[in-house]
Amino acid sequence: MREWRVWRKRIVSAAVLGCAGFLLTVNTALAFTNLQKNSRGPEVLQVQKCLKALGYSIPELDGVFGNSTYRAVMAFQRSNKIKITGVVDKKTYNALQVARRNFEMNGGLERETAGAGRADDGDSWQDMKGSAVNVPESQPFLLRDNVPNVIRTAKKYIGVPYKFGGDTPKAFDCSGYLQYVFARHGMNLPRTADLQFKLGRSVPASRLEAGDLVFFSTYEPGASHCGIYLGNGEFIHASSSKGVRVDKLNDDYWKAKYYGGKHIVK
Repeated sequence: MREWRVWRKRIVSAAVLGCAGFLLTVNTALAFTNLQKNSRGPEVLQVQKCLKALGYSIPELDGVFGNSTYRAVMAFQRSNKIKITGVVDKKTYNALQVARRNFEMNGGLERETAGAGRADDGDSWQDMKGSAVNVPESQPFLLRDNVPNVIRTAKKYIGVPYKFGGDTPKAFDCSGYLQYVFARHGMNLPRTADLQFKLGRSVPASRLEAGDLVFFSTYEPGASHCGIYLGNGEFIHASSSKGVRVDKLNDDYWKAKYYGGKHIVK
């Protein structure tokens, strides 16, 4: 009976509290219970709300810890240098508290959630592209101070599926993904990989900086696939087989397909 009263108290508290309340208020008398795949309930719903507010891809707020929530948690853990398990443990939970608190203090919540809502609307996405500034060819254009913000945005969409011609968080292809990420920061890139390859200055892989672009020759000769270099030999891209993900340049497949790197950071 006592266990039921404690459990009921926990459910009611989680259901009543909003996202900020959920992350800023913890009943320390209760032992923390990990949330993982197949978990259900108001705690999962609040985690979903917070991840979505922070810009991660959560298609449906249903209180069910399914694949999309699992991928979003892994993306959050990767971005915050937490062991990537897909499980909301105490460390991940505490990091969510800090991230949400900082986000609200920096005034980013309203901008990001409004932007995420616009992204799924075709006309508004066209408006966002229209308001972005065309970037110049053959010269760097991404301010070095803005690189962490661009990379943070790029990582928010880890797990979004691939679709040829896709250019919104519902589904991306490789060049549509790059165009979308940079448009969120006011920069309008060309729509296709071969045209994006004209941007920046060619550099060897050893001289790539985080934020630069990398290109591969996959389904046709020339630059037919692209991604954003993250540093330490890693890049993020919309993979045709697994959607938005992080891979290594020296993986056998990508090493063989590597076409070139373009330095866009200034």
